[in-house]
Amino acid sequence: MNELLIPFLVFLLIGIMAFLYSSVGHGGASGYLAILATFSFSPAIMKPSALILNVCVSLLSFYYYQKSGVFKWHLFWPFALGSIPASYIGATVPLSDLMYKKILGLALLLAIFRLVWVVDNSKKQHTEPNVFISILIGGGIGLLSGMIGIGGGIILSPIILLFHWANMKETAAISALFIFVNSIAGLIGLFGKSVELSIEIYLWVGIAIISGTAGAYFGAQKFNSLFLHRILVFVLGIAAIKLIFT
Repeated sequence: MNELLIPFLVFLLIGIMAFLYSSVGHGGASGYLAILATFSFSPAIMKPSALILNVCVSLLSFYYYQKSGVFKWHLFWPFALGSIPASYIGATVPLSDLMYKKILGLALLLAIFRLVWVVDNSKKQHTEPNVFISILIGGGIGLLSGMIGIGGGIILSPIILLFHWANMKETAAISALFIFVNSIAGLIGLFGKSVELSIEIYLWVGIAIISGTAGAYFGAQKFNSLFLHRILVFVLGIAAIKLIFT
């Protein structure tokens, strides 16, 4: 591929990912990592870049979803209480490039499962999770998230939906803020070490904010997210196969 074309493609794809992920209450780290992995960026650049983009987009997602009145604080805080310190610790765990890519590949497969398996449970009776269990779940997700540079929404969302703790819109709002706080904690852990960033990070942040704003608005206010979930599967599948089998 023409090397002059690669920066433009990365820029364009990050914008697309920010729009799609923010529309379903996610920050998009797994998507950004898929893009950067596909174009052979090093893990040293991938992790902090994905988390920075995650912070911007997840905050926008949360703003629009909570504005529509679907955020449930009492469900959110136990997950965050367990995840924030664990995400910081996870970000400090050293991983070889090979191990990092394998774990990330498996996480992307989980993201694909989450995107394919979308159940509208809005008509089901919701139950309240045990606070202690929620803290443990948050801690486990936070540790893994910090290690590979994601916010953990792709793991938390299916758990909430599976156990009927919230409907899809409420889950999106909880996940968005969960991703935001985890990404902040992970970045703090990373910046305690040596961090590399691409010279194009400012352009990536700019397009992520613009696209993320549009996606969050339309996702929270306008359309059903089922179709958007499935659009992402193809891109993530390519990246997951590339990471696991190469």
